[in-house]
Amino acid sequence: MARAPLLQLTDISLTFGGDPVFDDLSLAVQSGERIALVGRNGSGKSTLMKVMAGLVEPDRGTRVVSPGTGVGYMEQDPDMSGSVTLGDFAARDLDPGEAYKIEIAAEGLKFDPSREVSVASGGERRRAALARLMAQAPDLMLLDEPTNHLDIEAIGWLEGQLSETRAAFVLISHDRAFLRALTRSTLWIDRGAVRRRDAGFDGFEEWRDKVWEDEDTARHKLNRKIKAEARWAVEGISARRKRNMGRVRALHELRAERAAQIKRQGAAALSFEAGQKSGRKVIEAKGLSKTFGGQKIVTDFTLTVQRGDRVAFVGPNGVGKTTLIRMLLGQLEPDAGQVTHGTNLDIAVFDQSRSALDPEMSLWDSLVGDPAMRVSGKADQVMVRGTPRHVVGYLKDFLFDESRARAPVRSLSGGEKARLLLARLMAQPSNLLVLDEPTNDLDIETLDLLQDILGEYDGTVLLVSHDRDFLDRTATTTVAMEGNGRAVVYAGGWSDYRTQRGEVEEKPEERPASHSPKTEKYTSKVEKKPSLSFTEKHRLAALPDEIARLEAEIAKLGDLLSDPQLFSREPVKFKKATEALTERQAKLAAAEEEWLLLEEKAEG
Repeated sequence: MARAPLLQLTDISLTFGGDPVFDDLSLAVQSGERIALVGRNGSGKSTLMKVMAGLVEPDRGTRVVSPGTGVGYMEQDPDMSGSVTLGDFAARDLDPGEAYKIEIAAEGLKFDPSREVSVASGGERRRAALARLMAQAPDLMLLDEPTNHLDIEAIGWLEGQLSETRAAFVLISHDRAFLRALTRSTLWIDRGAVRRRDAGFDGFEEWRDKVWEDEDTARHKLNRKIKAEARWAVEGISARRKRNMGRVRALHELRAERAAQIKRQGAAALSFEAGQKSGRKVIEAKGLSKTFGGQKIVTDFTLTVQRGDRVAFVGPNGVGKTTLIRMLLGQLEPDAGQVTHGTNLDIAVFDQSRSALDPEMSLWDSLVGDPAMRVSGKADQVMVRGTPRHVVGYLKDFLFDESRARAPVRSLSGGEKARLLLARLMAQPSNLLVLDEPTNDLDIETLDLLQDILGEYDGTVLLVSHDRDFLDRTATTTVAMEGNGRAVVYAGGWSDYRTQRGEVEEKPEERPASHSPKTEKYTSKVEKKPSLSFTEKHRLAALPDEIARLEAEIAKLGDLLSDPQLFSREPVKFKKATEALTERQAKLAAAEEEWLLLEEKAEG
């Protein structure tokens, strides 16, 4: 006899502010299931999870929890009133004999249970809420972005705990590596509908793209049918002066069907524009040492950053990644050593604390009021990379509706705040980008776009992130900060760094092993065979085709210019062909040089 599901939602409909979030939604969660809940920011993932938790009452439909089933929800903003310390809150509702579970979770998630609630940060509160849920171990865990505010070590600990649990869980996360390792089913929210795939997150993006491709094909066929029927209606009525009312009604129904189709939301129009070119050497740090608040940040650290490098800084929270970057930017003096900057640096900074945003200001004023974006005498325009834009049009580029333009920043979700910060950052030309935790709260599609943009950006990037997949796709160099002043430079991204340390990536079903720290003498130079990053491998594979195309274009232009009468017969065409030939010859030389450098790096 089949067992009843732990949780069953049937015909759920919910409307917020006049817009339907879900309509006739039904789903079930079975015992032991591991489900990824995915969808774009604003699609309703967190709302659906609150409906599953019983915290949001739908307008219509039923929620049934199997008798005796415990359902636990990780709160984004936990109510800690009545608790003096984080440990008090986390241990609430636990038997005294189970308090040790909080100590274990606190060590793994890296928070101090004795810290008073009144002075705890938002990240510490979220980690305490997660520890409470893990200690309670309900039959069904609802986890909304549990990796936010966790460093890579804590993410690894949580991944290990969830891989071993017998409980079912539904997981919202932007961390691809985390989702791939843990999930076996996928729920995808798209325009108010929930689709289910009985496979984990790995392969989701191919499935999603196939669904969208099939939709586009069906829409194209529908448009062709409407066009044909409309032509018949006009020609038939003109010829016979008599209507076939059945076909006319059918035409109206087709048009109504097309109008009812919900258009997919486009991707945010992200675009970093490099300003003037910096010098080839961007930052040179020699022998840096720094102790901050009694903690050693770096000791005798040396690093050279060249134009075009993407340098990632990884390590536990609190190890000093942001402090080191501030020293490299010249914002903080080292105790010893020196930092030299190259020429013509234009620096743009994405701040993980979102401190650049005033929560009481509207989105409109956040852009118009930025001195770097202000257009003199124009209260409704912003300067975007040297070109005036209407503020509403620019907000639409980042997926904000016109109705939200006057809304306060405090009303935005975490992902929307990140998009607003990116809108401000991308308005200014730069040649050195500093991105401190840019991936927090961004949906997967926006992350994809950000990765592509960084790959095309003709400048230098300093990056802090705990997203392993993002690091692999983006970084060309990784600075691993291991604590007690130790910082080591490795070639490539996260997986390259692990490989060079002799660590092997675990299979999803394996529990992450603990690794003892290396004891070799610190050096800031890569001592092992260099390897290509994800971006470099992709570029190396693409270059031969690019070189062949340029050679073919040069040959074609050469044939054209070999006509001795071209200059006198068509001087404008001659001039354009000459300029095009010069341009492609320069591009060919640059592509061949890039191929040679990457090939040499691949060969070690």
